[in-house]
Amino acid sequence: MSAQKPTIVLVHGAFADSSSWNGVVRKLRSHDYPVVAASNPLRGLTEDSAYVRQLLESIDGPVVLVGHSYGGSVISNAATGLGHVKALVFVAAFLPDEGEGAVDLSGKFPGSTLGETLRPVPVTLPGGGRAADLYIEQSRFHQQFAADVPEETTAVMAATQRPVADAALAEGASAPAWKDIPSWVLVAAEDRNIPAQVQTYMAERAKATVVHVTASHAVSVSRPGDVARLINEAAQATG
Repeated sequence: MSAQKPTIVLVHGAFADSSSWNGVVRKLRSHDYPVVAASNPLRGLTEDSAYVRQLLESIDGPVVLVGHSYGGSVISNAATGLGHVKALVFVAAFLPDEGEGAVDLSGKFPGSTLGETLRPVPVTLPGGGRAADLYIEQSRFHQQFAADVPEETTAVMAATQRPVADAALAEGASAPAWKDIPSWVLVAAEDRNIPAQVQTYMAERAKATVVHVTASHAVSVSRPGDVARLINEAAQATG
């Protein structure tokens, strides 16, 4: 009897949704992996991580957990102490240590131009408090987020982008799962959100297996084959 294939759980980041994984899902399903593309709430790191953790707890058998961008912070929080999560894969993503937030990490080395493209929208929270949802200006989305994706595709991505609460990007992480779970990192060399130098720094600190791909931040859209190959490598190494 062949070993059970792990379920691949994909967690998107800010300014995206689960459809950003569509090309990767097709590649993984062609290799008979069960796949779940989680809907990341993008409201706050603690609550987003708790949401994803509950999804993980509902899955029987081994899991390879994958995060893109801010989704990397979420998966590292969510997987802590879960024995059936066998591998973490970070795709142009944050690997925060305890107490670190996405905003702090993205500015650790020069190169991010995200801040100047953001449009904050004031929102009222359920308890009556005030916050801001962050969007990338649609006219700047292609160049900032997905310069190697056709413009007709990025126009749709820009229109359907999911906003992230500003507090989510500032919130510090809890104890990171990457200290205990084997990790793989895809560094997007032409990333304008999280500079490649930042990605490499975090990957080396985590002693992760690293691949470098010439791609924008939206590497799951522009290079789904490269992303799926790394996920497959992680799954086979920990199977």
